Amino acid sequence: MDITVAVTWVVTALVAFFVAERLGKKLIPVLHRLKFGQTIREEGPAWHKSKQGTPTMGGIIFIAAMLIAAVLAILVSQFFLPVKAVTAAHSLGDVTKLFSGLILAVGFGAIGFLDDFIKVVRKRNLGLTSRQKMAAQLLVSAAYAVTMYLTDATRLYVPFYGYWEAGLWFIPIAMFIIVAMTNATNLTDGIDGLCASVSLVAFLFLLVLCGTATMGYGIITSAMAGALAGFLVWNFHPARVFMGDTGSLFIGGALCAVAFGLEQPFLLALLGIVYVAETLSVMLQVSYFKLTHGKRLFKMSPLHHHFEMSGWSENTIVVVFCLITVVAGALCLVLVW
Repeated sequence: MDITVAVTWVVTALVAFFVAERLGKKLIPVLHRLKFGQTIREEGPAWHKSKQGTPTMGGIIFIAAMLIAAVLAILVSQFFLPVKAVTAAHSLGDVTKLFSGLILAVGFGAIGFLDDFIKVVRKRNLGLTSRQKMAAQLLVSAAYAVTMYLTDATRLYVPFYGYWEAGLWFIPIAMFIIVAMTNATNLTDGIDGLCASVSLVAFLFLLVLCGTATMGYGIITSAMAGALAGFLVWNFHPARVFMGDTGSLFIGGALCAVAFGLEQPFLLALLGIVYVAETLSVMLQVSYFKLTHGKRLFKMSPLHHHFEMSGWSENTIVVVFCLITVVAGALCLVLVW
């Protein structure tokens, strides 16, 4: 790897970390004053009631930090460095994937922000209805997928097979993966530091995969990793701020943006094994409850609540789930290389 590229990524991550850490210190008191506190679900673990009123919508912290660091790094690389984020050698599809990916993540962050805003205004744990949220997610994912299709950026890597030119199939495949991943990251955000920690690990492995790709994706990925690390200063247990749907949906969008940019979206099923397990636990719990007329497969879903109810501390769950993601990320590297 070019030393210029490596240094740029490290500096970008450090800038994102510093901005997120400073923003947290400034923004959390503001969220307190605005009374933008989290409303805890009645059906959640009883001890979560103590978290009632903790500021939410904290995803704004790492979204702003990521965008500031990424934009600065892209501009510096374009005007001052020998290795550019975007060069004349890149096709229209390459450039479109890079910037459309950013718009995709911001679009999902906006959906989450609206959902969170309605929750804090109405002082309840329900923002957008499920239909409203799904319609918005389908619209944003469809806009991204169609844009990729129109610019012929539809090549995907299929493990054990190789590269596949998906053509028109790219649109439904992309929409399914994006909507599934963003909702999965949303479900994973249930205890202090979990979603941010697991996602930080996932982005670090994606950064390794960026070693053979363009500077641009490395900048976005390193900025995301640094911003999440800075956010965790305030989100580790006991959390002083929650990311809310603003942050969790943005993370899902960003993961998809990078994965599709690297033409590796199917790897998300393995790299995001924790997100997948969280989603499956909810689906299995609901199905089993209906089939058995009231019996439960897990003590509580999503899966992290099952382990909480089994006596695991929040920090233990975060560590174990992060280690699982490390193993999954290592297997992803083996599959690709």
